[in-house]
Amino acid sequence: MSENGPIGFAELCQRLEALESEKAIRACLNRYMDLCDHLGASTPLDELGELFTEDAIWEGKGARYASSFGGHRGRKAIMAMLGKYCVEPSHFVLNVHYLTSEVIAVDGDRAHGSWNMLQVSSFSAGGSHLNSARLEVDFRREERVWRMARFQTRNLFSRPVDHWNSEARLPVPEK
Repeated sequence: MSENGPIGFAELCQRLEALESEKAIRACLNRYMDLCDHLGASTPLDELGELFTEDAIWEGKGARYASSFGGHRGRKAIMAMLGKYCVEPSHFVLNVHYLTSEVIAVDGDRAHGSWNMLQVSSFSAGGSHLNSARLEVDFRREERVWRMARFQTRNLFSRPVDHWNSEARLPVPEK
């Protein structure tokens, strides 16, 4: 029931469409993050590119990310930027993205999503890093497929760390 009584079939269909769109948008961004977690010589760059519209924009925002990543216009430019990480030996020894605080708003064939991201990385060249960023992503549905049309990442904090895994005993309560 809605505020004004029982919902009709058309409204039910609209709600279902919005939920299915949110699910597809979430799957698109999660696939992007999964592929970014495994960037290397065997990364399927074509699949990565298909997550973006032909005219997509990928932008690093704020002083740190604008200077590190810059902006890239068009699917091919985005694939070329990400392709720099797809080398042997792999740039990353460990790369994991965690997404939280999700908000997705769907409006017909367009949508906007925002997430907080935490990234844990270790590099083949040595060293490890902890980054947090705010993601603002515009999506567009093309031929029934949701793709990223504008991807913006703004650094919240970054810091080098010594290492991630330790054999030290976990502090758990004694009996």
